[in-house]
Amino acid sequence: MSDRLAVSERPEAAQPEEEPGLNWGAQVLLALVLCGGLAGGLWYMGQSSGSGQAADKPASCSESDKKALTKPARARHVTGDQLCEALNRADLPALLGTPAEHAQTAYGSDSSVKSAGGTEIATPEATVDLTTYSVKLSASYDHMTVDQFAGLEGPRAERKTILGHRAVLYSDQTIKIGFNLGGGDATTAPGGIARTLVIAPDAKDSGGSYEVALWRQDGGLPDDAALLRVAEQVLPAVPGWNAP
Repeated sequence: MSDRLAVSERPEAAQPEEEPGLNWGAQVLLALVLCGGLAGGLWYMGQSSGSGQAADKPASCSESDKKALTKPARARHVTGDQLCEALNRADLPALLGTPAEHAQTAYGSDSSVKSAGGTEIATPEATVDLTTYSVKLSASYDHMTVDQFAGLEGPRAERKTILGHRAVLYSDQTIKIGFNLGGGDATTAPGGIARTLVIAPDAKDSGGSYEVALWRQDGGLPDDAALLRVAEQVLPAVPGWNAP
């Protein structure tokens, strides 16, 4: 048996072009928001591998990773646990078009990033892994609107309306990360494509966003219809979601 463990692919942050009015620091912030929960997710998968959970039972969110945040970052935002509970629903496999599967791992994290001005911005997220797909649900409490984000993404951004809210659909590159259990550095390599939907939290697009990202474990192209179904069913269950 090989001593190299291949870890599920994760979305790699895009590198958007800079436009007037949105500084380089904001673009870096976007990159961090896209992949900020990787460490928490890897920690959880390591814990769950020895938990003794029956293989035929769906994973629960009870082992979510937590990180202490300062009071400003904690105020009035959803937690990783809440995102995980909203995402890890019983009908998620059916929404993804894989009804015979179930959640193999499910975890949330309460992380944050600092803007160029030093403000701490909460970026909670949750990921559920199945045999065919992985799905990530995250939130960002910055002041960037979805319309501004679409401007950064340029031609690759597909503008949409989801449940009466502005949204942007685009593709992201994933990365494969491998760990040598016998020691040595981790290895990375390009992975497949993730399809990511960025949605305004309110109908006015007043700032901040939710994100739903979907990628396949085999590196194939995700089904956009499945991504949209998940977003439309999951988002109304997220605390703080504002219906128009």
